[in-house]
Amino acid sequence: MAAIAHLKEFWSAARAAGAAGELLKLTLSKARHGAEDLPRNRYARLVEIKERPMLQITHRYADREEVKNHPIIEGLALLENALGEDFSNADLFTTNARYSVIMSRKGNARLVKQIEDPRPRPDIPTAEATPSVPVVSTDHNREKHRDIPADRPYLRDLGITNAKGEVVRDGKRKYKQINKFVEIIGSLLREHQLKPGAHIVDMGSGSGYLTFALYDHLVNNLDLDVKVTGVELRGPLVDKCRDIARRSGFKNLFFEQGYIDNFRPPSIDVLIALHACDTATDDALYKGLIAKSEIMVVAPCCQKQVRKDMVVPEELKPLLGNGILLERQAAMLTDGIRALLLEKEGYKTKLFEFIPLEHTAKNVMITAIRGRKRPQVKEEIKVLKERFGVKKHRLQELIKGKG
Repeated sequence: MAAIAHLKEFWSAARAAGAAGELLKLTLSKARHGAEDLPRNRYARLVEIKERPMLQITHRYADREEVKNHPIIEGLALLENALGEDFSNADLFTTNARYSVIMSRKGNARLVKQIEDPRPRPDIPTAEATPSVPVVSTDHNREKHRDIPADRPYLRDLGITNAKGEVVRDGKRKYKQINKFVEIIGSLLREHQLKPGAHIVDMGSGSGYLTFALYDHLVNNLDLDVKVTGVELRGPLVDKCRDIARRSGFKNLFFEQGYIDNFRPPSIDVLIALHACDTATDDALYKGLIAKSEIMVVAPCCQKQVRKDMVVPEELKPLLGNGILLERQAAMLTDGIRALLLEKEGYKTKLFEFIPLEHTAKNVMITAIRGRKRPQVKEEIKVLKERFGVKKHRLQELIKGKG
């Protein structure tokens, strides 16, 4: 009976928060054993679509995410049915409370709740203040919950915002990129913590807007003890970034001029290379491997090396006879082998699409976290290369000492 009462209280709170526009997020986690086809968790939040409040549910699988929008009551009902059946844990965050349900295999449920001060806060409208209009986020990309606020002075100096701290039209895409980027890095650091004083290197930092945002997020938002270095060949950009870092008071943010190959710091705990063309991505990854980096993040572009070798299997010619599809297959093959090579060297990898950069319409991001080796990877790489007639891969050649 207690379990039923706890579950009833949890879902009553969720429905009330949803109706009042006070539901910040609701997650289901700890998928039941033996359910390989289930997502690892489900994440729900309020959005507004065509002026109608909806519950957006993200289904997070190991290799992808699927997003679906539902009427609020319908979406909550779907989540309620899944708790206990597919998932064991649920967490609800509202504007003034947090509820957590933990279910045992026998169906027992334990409810933990934390109620904050119910007095109105100036930054959160109350349901009483607007009884007919739910307080709902009106933007899919959560502009109201940015990790990097638009009022940061360095964003103005980099041309992303104006003197009033407003994002300029030409800076909107970059502003979206930097917030997505720091969100990705933050999730990696939750999975794999860094030691104090860790050194993060951004290979090819360019104008530096991602480098500045990363340093700001890690030091000022997450309160981490890190050193960040951007490496860039173009001297004027390096000078500009150094000046902005000095004026921003970022004492552990540095910029070095020179080629990536010539940069040899004592340590690289996190390696980042987000717009390295063709085999420059492999060069950056190899530098991370040599340094035994804990985390590596790359977003390659302009991939040509593997394409030169590729021989399309006869049965795939009807599909890959089109030039653009062949180019995409070559890019997929290049990045797939990169990920496998990293796994062979003891890294856990993920591949997903990142927000496009100026250099390419699409970017596949590869993240790698230091872990255990997969012995069977060597054979998987061999089969792939033979299947598509690939004679060599730059990263593999570097690892073998032939590069």
